[in-house]
Amino acid sequence: MAQIGSYTLHAIETGRFGLDGGAMFGIVPKPLWERKIIADELNRIPLHARCLLLEGEGRLILIDNGIGDKYNEKFRAIYAVDDTDVNLDGSLNALGYSRNEITDVILTHLHFDHCGGSTHLVDGKPRVAFENATFHVQKEHWDWADKSNIRERASFLAENLEPLADSGQLNLIDGTSELFPGVELIPVDGHTKAMQLVRVHDESQSLLFVADLMPTHAHLMPAWNMSYDLWPMTSIEEKRRILEAAVTEKWHFFCEHDPTIGLCDVVRGERGIETANPRPLAEL
Repeated sequence: MAQIGSYTLHAIETGRFGLDGGAMFGIVPKPLWERKIIADELNRIPLHARCLLLEGEGRLILIDNGIGDKYNEKFRAIYAVDDTDVNLDGSLNALGYSRNEITDVILTHLHFDHCGGSTHLVDGKPRVAFENATFHVQKEHWDWADKSNIRERASFLAENLEPLADSGQLNLIDGTSELFPGVELIPVDGHTKAMQLVRVHDESQSLLFVADLMPTHAHLMPAWNMSYDLWPMTSIEEKRRILEAAVTEKWHFFCEHDPTIGLCDVVRGERGIETANPRPLAEL
């Protein structure tokens, strides 16, 4: 069982989906990225929506919550959504919990594959799915998503945002913050405005929920970034900075979207910084 400080950590699998490999790797040629992750016949690479549950300090803290279950068959077909075998409720129930016991939801950002589970349909209308939780989002990111933009409009969906806006359950945060003891929020700006990474730490170790700064282990190299990133050069510099800190301070990386690796370390090898010791979170 994974433990950092006063928190027990659980990986929460919410389902699987697929995105275009070219979009996921930007300028990197397919013959290179497909050595890492194989695409399907529609050029989509398989991805997980793997979230993190922190149990401790009298709280149940969920970091991101996947795509959710509101979407029609056309949407599910486009994004190869598959929650038949694993889903949010099933993963929580397997630990003996339900949505209503979640006290806090930390959303790294508001793209649908990270926050779609925040709401569900009740009598055909989207409603907040975690009735007793406070949702923690960077204020700068909330304002950015609320105004939307032509590049991200298909990712910031009204059915995910409007119920949260009306709920009275939002906590908007300004910048880097120690939200709870041992839970630090670190904003980064390359992928979208003010996405927040989450570092869970004690005196001896740290785990970083890297979100879309490094969606898979194949995105470790600074120039291997997504076409979805709004500011690629910013992503490159942020990744370099985070990787240097991770190597120096021996952080573990929790990989949200990687199809095979849930947890890994980052070390300095002969060719630079590389991933090492891939394993399930339970083996932390």
